[in-house]
Amino acid sequence: MAISFELKHVCKQSGARYGILHTPHGSFETPIFMPVGTQATVKTLNPQEIKEVSDGLILANTYHLWLQPGEKIIKKHGGIRGFMKWKGALLTDSGGFQVFSLSELRKISESGVEFRNPKNGDLLFLSPEKAIQIQEDLGADIIMSFDECPPVDASYEYMKDSVLRTARWAKRGKEAHKTDQALFGIVQGGLDKELRKLSVELTTEIDFPGYSIGGLSVGETKDEMAEILAYLNPLMPQDKPRYLMGVGAPDDMINGVINGIDMFDCVYPTRNARHGTAMTTQGSIQIKNKRFEEDLSPLDPGLDSPISKYSKSYLRHLFKADEMLGYRLLTYQNLLFLKQFTAQIRQAIKEDRLLDFKEAFYKSYYHQKD
Repeated sequence: MAISFELKHVCKQSGARYGILHTPHGSFETPIFMPVGTQATVKTLNPQEIKEVSDGLILANTYHLWLQPGEKIIKKHGGIRGFMKWKGALLTDSGGFQVFSLSELRKISESGVEFRNPKNGDLLFLSPEKAIQIQEDLGADIIMSFDECPPVDASYEYMKDSVLRTARWAKRGKEAHKTDQALFGIVQGGLDKELRKLSVELTTEIDFPGYSIGGLSVGETKDEMAEILAYLNPLMPQDKPRYLMGVGAPDDMINGVINGIDMFDCVYPTRNARHGTAMTTQGSIQIKNKRFEEDLSPLDPGLDSPISKYSKSYLRHLFKADEMLGYRLLTYQNLLFLKQFTAQIRQAIKEDRLLDFKEAFYKSYYHQKD
């Protein structure tokens, strides 16, 4: 097996898990946040910078790389790692979420999904087998089953059909899988607990080396997400890593960890950076606000970072002048902040004080009072 997972400690105060995920390209302490490199790049950063602001495991997007430049070109480079000159570990999603969220004129059948390429209108077809083949060519350490991600407000009947279809697709994907890459199964079911339980049962019956939780952070409330995660926690295999897809806000991550999650990814820190929102140890700030025009104080004195030396006034200027350096600096800041944040979470778990850490963090970051 290409990966293995060691559950090293369960926090006595919160039930959160501390573990180690072993991959062919490094071993990683969990919980871990994985920066998103959609197009074989974490936007605005080079591989050395990505190494500095991550724990060494990043995500790339199957759908986008299939459409441009195509998996065959990437395979000629030796996979994504050779293509982007990344020496760390990689995870790819299946492309399912993008097919259902970005593409128009979708036609779902038992075979797969027919849809229009949003770039040129060409008719394309993605099946469970094709999704596996593309990911095998892309060469990530961890790959995903092809799943359907229905809208959170889908009817019970549609959601149940989707759960059953996703399980059948997962089985087909596993049967088509020919490499030693670790293939994760994906649990769906929306906000319906009965369907979530059904999805867990069907997916774990197929037996994967890890499990992803999909269909959250797609429009439901934070309380609804937390309720589903709390429900799923005791149902999921204890000895396998659990990956919550598309979640990266600090409060969602803490609540996810408390409910047994080991792995996270999200465009949240990088997309927010490009819109001028900085994640700092004193809280989130919108650097374009006029109140920072003459603010000579460093962006984040509480974070040991080369970005911290720049004044808020200078960073605001970069954004107002539409200078690329501003996007780069805040992207570096936000990812490094999350790297430190997850390290603090891991330490708190090991010391059985995660709930205490959560309370202190909410006071400093969200400025919550007693």
